[in-house]
Amino acid sequence: MVLHSKIYGDSDSHLLIFHGLFGMSDNWATVAKQLSENFTVHTIDLRNHGRSFHSESMTYREMAEDIRNYMNYHKIHKADIVGHSLGGKVVMEFAFLYPEKLNKLVVVDIAPKAYAPHHQGIIKALKSIDFNVIKTRKQAEEVLKNYIREIGVIQFLLKNLYWREEEVLDFRFNLKAISESYSSLIEKPNINGICYNESLFLYGGKSDYVLKEDEIHIKKLFPNSSLIEISDSGHWIHADNREVFIKKVQIFLRG
Repeated sequence: MVLHSKIYGDSDSHLLIFHGLFGMSDNWATVAKQLSENFTVHTIDLRNHGRSFHSESMTYREMAEDIRNYMNYHKIHKADIVGHSLGGKVVMEFAFLYPEKLNKLVVVDIAPKAYAPHHQGIIKALKSIDFNVIKTRKQAEEVLKNYIREIGVIQFLLKNLYWREEEVLDFRFNLKAISESYSSLIEKPNINGICYNESLFLYGGKSDYVLKEDEIHIKKLFPNSSLIEISDSGHWIHADNREVFIKKVQIFLRG
């Protein structure tokens, strides 16, 4: 099974982009269009997300293998890779497993470490939506408002709504599998040793996903890396400060 993607541009240089938890490839369309001036950009749905296949299991090793399978299917020998949040953990694991298939690595607002559980409210909110009763986007929004205060988070989640069949809504992500795998997804990826590929870690100035003390650990695992803070942005740097984000990525990848 091959991950679903949207492809922009027609260059010999390939750039793969992977979204975060509950995200999808569409979240990166604007960024991809701008970067496609220099790359063939692949915005890719992780398994159990977007239009990619569903699976009961979603370990970091399996998702890293999904990247390898995708590259083999599309006959991509080597690529630059960007990963945000959950996608960032996945691409870090890929970098350690298949460094020969990687040019440069960009990790967006995530560190190679375990995190405390912090999505329980979102998962509970999503599970509370009964699509036998909920028939419109507005009704789904009202349910989520009972659990989630941030309108931006609600709108982000609602982007996953689609008509599974006539008059039957559903989420594109596999909520059951994500929920059951969540405890392992917040753990550190299975990375040991050293990755010598050039790497860029971008983190939001208003986000707490990457802390100053994480730099030492990152440098041990990725000695050929640099860390850059993007001010005026939270966890979704590519949306909060898109212009600066794109500029930093372009400079790094083309340098």
